[in-house]
Amino acid sequence: MQLTWLDPDPRAAFPPVASALREPDGLLAAGGDLSVPRLLNAYAHGIFPWYSDNQPILWWSPDPRMVFDTSRIHLASRFRRQLRRSRWRLRADTAFATVINACARAPRPGQGGTWITSAMRDAYVALHEAGHAHSVEVFDDDVLVGGIYGVAVGRMFYGESMVSLASGGSKVALAGLAGFLQEREWPLIDAQVESAHLSGLGARLLPRAAFLRQVASLVALPGIVGSWSAEFGQRPASALAADRA
Repeated sequence: MQLTWLDPDPRAAFPPVASALREPDGLLAAGGDLSVPRLLNAYAHGIFPWYSDNQPILWWSPDPRMVFDTSRIHLASRFRRQLRRSRWRLRADTAFATVINACARAPRPGQGGTWITSAMRDAYVALHEAGHAHSVEVFDDDVLVGGIYGVAVGRMFYGESMVSLASGGSKVALAGLAGFLQEREWPLIDAQVESAHLSGLGARLLPRAAFLRQVASLVALPGIVGSWSAEFGQRPASALAADRA
């Protein structure tokens, strides 16, 4: 099957996701750009960019899709006991660029580099400045110890990457994000592709067709455009100690 190259117009339709390749799983299209309109167009249809420095921009919609239910993040009992004594605190959208830069620098098992290229960092910072990309950060005093960032369209949140700068930092960021979203009746966090680490935190696989049906409903609902900092506030990590799964 020949790969579709995208129209120069960032608002032009993507090819049907049913035409995505089976190998590599979910590869749908190539080319285009990483402008804010293009990225919002992609995410609204369950599509995301993922490529390396030596490749054209590649667009994906894998089948099945890994997702978190915001009501069912799993934190191990031992970790929750540690959290009860934690002095860490969570904020949102106060250090977006710092979080994405930390994600880009973090070593990943089995990967020799990072897919978060300088172009990708610039694109998501622009998306953040436009009010559509968000981060949840975990601090020990004023030292960043973990974070997660992603994209919000309507009431659908697409997780992009998370990082631990101290043991457990990314888990706390994920649980804090999920709690914030659950309070506002946002049911899902997209986690893109399967991994044992994500499964251990409670993620599950969802057939692409079912995922896209939920996406279509959720992106049509009113979301929160703009900074989440004031609404999120500053939250103690110890509040996450209650079992969520």
